[in-house]
Amino acid sequence: MMLEGSAENILQQDFLKAIKEGVKETQNIIREIQNLQKIYGQPKREFIPAAGCDQEISEAVKSVAETRIKEVLEDVTHDKISRDRALFDIKSDMKEMFKESYPDTESYKIADCYDAVVKDVFRTLILDNEKRCDGRGLTNLRDIKCSVDMFKTLHGSALFQRGQTQVLCTVTLDSLQSALRLDPMSILTGDLKEKNFMLHYEFPPYATNETGKPGGVGRREIGHGALAEKGLRPIIPTNYPFTIRLTSEVLESNGSSSMASVCGGSLALMDAGVPVSETAAGVAIGLVTRPSPENPNEIQDYKILTDLLGIEDYMGDMDFKLAGTRKGITAIQADIKLSGLPLKIVVEAVLQAIEAKSYIIGIMNNTIPRSRSERKEWGPVTEKLNIPIAKRSRFIGIGGYNLRKLTNDTGVQVTTIDESNFQIYAPNNEAMAEAKEMIEEFLKDDREPELEFGAIYTGTITEIRETGLMVQLHPNLQPVYLHNSQLDQRKINHPSVLGFEVGQEIQVKYFGRDPTNGKIRISRKVLHSIPTSIMKNLAPKG
Repeated sequence: MMLEGSAENILQQDFLKAIKEGVKETQNIIREIQNLQKIYGQPKREFIPAAGCDQEISEAVKSVAETRIKEVLEDVTHDKISRDRALFDIKSDMKEMFKESYPDTESYKIADCYDAVVKDVFRTLILDNEKRCDGRGLTNLRDIKCSVDMFKTLHGSALFQRGQTQVLCTVTLDSLQSALRLDPMSILTGDLKEKNFMLHYEFPPYATNETGKPGGVGRREIGHGALAEKGLRPIIPTNYPFTIRLTSEVLESNGSSSMASVCGGSLALMDAGVPVSETAAGVAIGLVTRPSPENPNEIQDYKILTDLLGIEDYMGDMDFKLAGTRKGITAIQADIKLSGLPLKIVVEAVLQAIEAKSYIIGIMNNTIPRSRSERKEWGPVTEKLNIPIAKRSRFIGIGGYNLRKLTNDTGVQVTTIDESNFQIYAPNNEAMAEAKEMIEEFLKDDREPELEFGAIYTGTITEIRETGLMVQLHPNLQPVYLHNSQLDQRKINHPSVLGFEVGQEIQVKYFGRDPTNGKIRISRKVLHSIPTSIMKNLAPKG
């Protein structure tokens, strides 16, 4: 029913070998299923197919409309819309004409017979005359046009057009904080905690000359977007300091918009300066077959079509999409409408797709051969920042105040990498320069004195809380939290039991900073000995 998969740019010979090996192994599974059926299988219910087109009506439609249908399908001046309209006009004429001849026959049955005749004529032209409705040869591609840097203020943009399939792709670079966090089940099945590359595929109604509410997400958008993302993911660099969102909007569609999204997406990524490993492209391959008169499941003749049109997908037997680079293959998907497909045809389709893919990449490279060495003027910038653990609290501020101020004033975002390393994301160079000035101000050495480990300091109580005190050790130091457990040798439930008041001075001992969060650690308890009565109770008897 379907051939689908993705890989890290697998080589052609390895891919074909994998398909052959897979087909070989499936035969073992099929044999076991058949053995199981022989031992435990039950008689199947008889399937009675629905009645097809009436033979008499089909012959009548064919005799009246076949010539007109053939003229429309052979007229290469037609585009998708005009061809569909011409065929629809013939169908309307047939319905009116046969109302008098077959008054008891519903109009939909006449329409079904007409559609069957159109499909037969369409396929016969390809099989016998090797004629496609747009005048191309079996292995020819439609005219391809590429453009990049469509909108100066965007991080990256590209327009890819192949015949009447046109896709606009845009790239937005954001901070690592914008990466998609996956749920636990997705992590288990996909071995991926975060996604820093996302492709959003849009197929609005006007792409097929229809009206409707744009922006909906259905099976088509999800499936085609996932396929295009699989085709591009292997060329995205690892450990890239940005989160990449690629949007592909189909402006016009006449077959293989998902593969056009791979081509346009690759161009947009290079335009944005993303250092992709190689240019990626995709193409759709079609198939038209003629069954054997003796055995309907056996293929007597077939033709493989490169760069599938929408009508060739609808009236053909296969839609095989293949994406990859010059080096290898990144993603495949094949919708097969036959009961079976010989391995020979699969191999021929793959080879034909690889040849077409390389040709498309050549055209794309004429527009932009590699990723831009520098990001655009409006592009974002990112830098790594190392903050000593001792200065981490000063950098972050109380309750994250400094980081929030940094974001509000400059628009930069700070992402924590580990205990002492941060990533600074800025929307442009000016914002980055302004953020650096603020960070330098946060970390000025003259703002905070160096404390000696184990030394005793006198501080002032600035706040009394339910669970402890806030103590000011120095005017240039943020108030330090002193928990109830460090106030006295005895268990304290509230600081008020010791008579503390705001503004009162107390002595505390300094024990350095917490290695995890960089907070100052102080204690008053160690400066007070255990009462004598308690010591007596704790002394061993005898």
